[in-house]
Amino acid sequence: MNKVNQICCIGAGYVGGPTMAVIAKQCPNIKVTVVDINQKRIDQWNADDLDNLPIYEPGLKEIIAETRDRNLFFSTNVDKAIEDAEMIFISVNTPTKTYGKGKGQASDLKYIELCARNIAKVAKTDKIVVEKSTLPVRTAEAIKSILDNTGNGVQFEILSNPEFLAEGTAVEDLLAADRVLIGGQETPSGQAAKDTLSWVYEHWLPKERVLQTNVWSSELSKLVANAFLAQRVSSINSISALCEKTDANVAEVSRAIGFDSRIGSKFLNSSVGFGGSCFQKDILNLVYIAKSFGLNEVADYWEQVIIMNDYQKRRFAENIISTLYNTVSGKKIALYGWAFKKDTNDTRESAAIYVADLLLEEQAEIIVYDPKVKEDTIYNDLDYLNSRDPKENRRLLKVVNDPMEAANDAHAIAILTEWDEFKTLDWNKIYSEMLKPAFVFDGRRILEREKMDEIGFKFYRIGES
Repeated sequence: MNKVNQICCIGAGYVGGPTMAVIAKQCPNIKVTVVDINQKRIDQWNADDLDNLPIYEPGLKEIIAETRDRNLFFSTNVDKAIEDAEMIFISVNTPTKTYGKGKGQASDLKYIELCARNIAKVAKTDKIVVEKSTLPVRTAEAIKSILDNTGNGVQFEILSNPEFLAEGTAVEDLLAADRVLIGGQETPSGQAAKDTLSWVYEHWLPKERVLQTNVWSSELSKLVANAFLAQRVSSINSISALCEKTDANVAEVSRAIGFDSRIGSKFLNSSVGFGGSCFQKDILNLVYIAKSFGLNEVADYWEQVIIMNDYQKRRFAENIISTLYNTVSGKKIALYGWAFKKDTNDTRESAAIYVADLLLEEQAEIIVYDPKVKEDTIYNDLDYLNSRDPKENRRLLKVVNDPMEAANDAHAIAILTEWDEFKTLDWNKIYSEMLKPAFVFDGRRILEREKMDEIGFKFYRIGES
C-alpha cells in the first residue's frame, strides 16, 4: 500500500468543501488543496469571516479555522493542484440533463468529462483519480478511457468513493460514518489504489467500516441508497393523504409501523415532500439507466416515487388555498423556511420553491423567512423554476430577516423547513399579531398539536384534518 502526501479536490461545493476539511483535520500530515474555477466561491472559503462560508454546516467553520493555511488550502490554480497531487478527487456538479438524449432523467456529465480531460493534459506522474460526485453506473469506464487515450502515458487508477452525507449533519456523518465505500478495479494496481484510499479514511474510522467493492457496485450503491430513502418518504406521504380522508392519524400510523424492527422508524415522518440535490436526481438517473436496459417496469416503479413527491407538494399548496376559502389572491402568506432541510443553506429542489410558485400563480402575497438562505438565492430559485416575469416574483414575494415580521398581518403561516427555532417561537405573540381567522400549515410536523390548539389556531398539518 502506498501512502499519499498531497490530495487535490476539484470542486469546492457541498461535497468537496466539507469532505476535504474533515480529511485535513484527521490527516494533518497530508496537504489537501481544494480547487474551483469559481473565484467568488474560493474567496468565500478563504475569507476571514467564517460565518460567511459558501456552505453552512454545523461544526464546519471550526474545522476550517483549525486547518486552513495549515494543511488545507483553497485555490483557483487547478493545474498546479493536479500536477502536485498523488490523489485527485472529482467533486463537481452532475445535474440532470436539460437537453438532448436523456433530457429530464440522465445526469449531465460534461463537467466530469472536462475534469478528466484537464487531468489527462496536466498530469505528468501516476495518479489515483477518485469519483466523489454522484455518477451513473460505468462512468469510471468513460473517465478511464479519456485519461488513457488523451494523457501523457502515465498510469491512472480510477476509484468510486460516493458520499453518503446528509446536509445539516455532514461533518458528523464524515467523522462518524456508518460506512465508507470504495470501488475499484479488481487488479493488483486497482487493489493497491483502494488500499491507499482506505488508509486515508482509517486515520479516524475503524477498518471494518471501510468497504471495498468493484467500481460498478460502488457507483450503483449510491443511487440505490438514495432511491430507497426517498421511497420511504413518498410511501409515508401517500399514507398521509389517505389519513386525511379517514379518522387515522399519520403520526400514530408512522409510530406504530416504526416499532417493527424489520421496518424501523427513520424516514417515516410525513412532510411536504423531500428535496435536496440528491434524491430526485439520483432516482431519475436510476429510471434512465433502467430504461436504457429495457427494464421499463423497473423504471416505472422508481418513477412513481418522484410522482408521489410532486403530488405531495402540490397537495400541500392546494390545502392552503382551499382552507383560505378557495382564494389566496391578495392574501399574505408567511413561509417559514426556504432551505430544503434544517441546518443547511442548500435550497436545491426545496419543497418551499414549488409551494411558493403554486401560491404565486394564485396571486398570493408571500413573505419568506429563513435563518440561513439569502434573498438573492430565493429569487434566483423562483426565476429558474418558471417563466414568470422576474419583476412579478419580486412584486409578490418579499424576504424578511425576522419571523415575527413575517407573521405580522398574515392570513396563514406555512412551515416548510424544520428549523429548531420555529419550535420555540412565541406563538402566542405571533397569533396576536396575525389577522383572524388565521391558520398554520405545519408541512414539517415540528409543532405539537395540543400547544397550537391552546392558543386558538385552526391548525392543519399533513395527515390530520
